[in-house]
Amino acid sequence: QVQLEESGGGSVQAGGSLRLSCAASGRTNNEYCMGWFRQAPGKEREGVATIDSDGSTTYADSVKGRFTISKDNAKNTLYLQMNSLKPVDTAMYYCAATLTVGGYCYPANMYYYGMQYWGRGTLVTISS
Repeated sequence: QVQLEESGGGSVQAGGSLRLSCAASGRTNNEYCMGWFRQAPGKEREGVATIDSDGSTTYADSVKGRFTISKDNAKNTLYLQMNSLKPVDTAMYYCAATLTVGGYCYPANMYYYGMQYWGRGTLVTISS
């Protein structure tokens, strides 16, 4: 089992940047697909980005070109660099992980039911 803890949320103006971090502990290895999800008030949790064990990435169309997912295996830390933020990006952001064969991510992993482990979330608020 792996434990996940997010940090780095906050309030910024539109056009600004934030970097979220997710520290993983417990049974960490290189066999996890990891990702970032977000949930705005009154909306379903949606996938933002995922990253394979080999560093291959997938992004939601709404964040392509603005957000970058990355990880530091030595530090067991996942990151989400968010640039050109918009008010519609306001949400609780969650780190997630799931065991897969070889640590590869699949299309289903961009949906909440495709992930096994979740952090508690960090709030991002973007003002116009």
